[in-house]
Amino acid sequence: MRTPLALVALLLVLFVAACGSSGRVNYTTPQEAFGKGRTLFEQRKYEEAIPYFQGVFSFGRTHQWAADAQLYLARAYAKNDEHLLAANEYDRFTRIYRADPRIPLAHYEWALTYYQLSPTSELDQTSTRRAIDEFQLFIERYPSDTLVTDAQSRITELRSKLALKQFETARLYERRELYEAAALSFEKVFDLYPDTPWAQQALVGAIRTYIAFADESIAGRQADRLNEAIKNYDRLTQIFGDSEYLKEAEALYEQAQIRMNALLAPAAPGTPAAADSTTMSTGS
Repeated sequence: MRTPLALVALLLVLFVAACGSSGRVNYTTPQEAFGKGRTLFEQRKYEEAIPYFQGVFSFGRTHQWAADAQLYLARAYAKNDEHLLAANEYDRFTRIYRADPRIPLAHYEWALTYYQLSPTSELDQTSTRRAIDEFQLFIERYPSDTLVTDAQSRITELRSKLALKQFETARLYERRELYEAAALSFEKVFDLYPDTPWAQQALVGAIRTYIAFADESIAGRQADRLNEAIKNYDRLTQIFGDSEYLKEAEALYEQAQIRMNALLAPAAPGTPAAADSTTMSTGS
């Protein structure tokens, strides 16, 4: 059956009209633009709300609806998981509307955008560090704000992620039998993140890898490396006296002491060790 030409033409006109009207943003005042955007925001239609908030600025950035639109634009991007765009808009809000009483809240929400961008520990942690910086700055600027406790908690969480990243790097070096790099990386976990759950394990890792590093070193360097293992054991026992890793650390400490005692014991005349002690050794 052949469709009448007039009907085809009518359908085509309706289709074009529908396409032309879809996505159109209609408003005549900044108040109307903000109101429509706010309604869509509350309906969780964040992507549809964004053009209305942006439309408020076509009337300028100094009228009474501009600050509200700027803040809600940032929030809409954040709710829509467009966190980099959200961060830019929060930044703009804090720079343009410095006298606004919502500046502390905006700064906190700004830090949250980087918190949301923070990836798992095996990936690049640039956003994690930025989130820590922004939360810390928020705490310093607004120490009496009710959100300070939450910001501190998030900093602790993010620092633990950075510690895990460093700890995993140390373990990778250890698996590849790069013991010097592993030992230094384990120590770095403790040095940078002593308040995280990974600090104690890192000290045990440093003890373990310094012993392994000593075992593969020439005789003249072994004592120094065993001494580093013992120093890390002392750090663990003095700072984390009730650590769940003490038993493992004590076993490693005993190994280090046995090796150290063997090095310090006088060698019988004519043995290779006695011969080595008469010459100066250099090397790894």
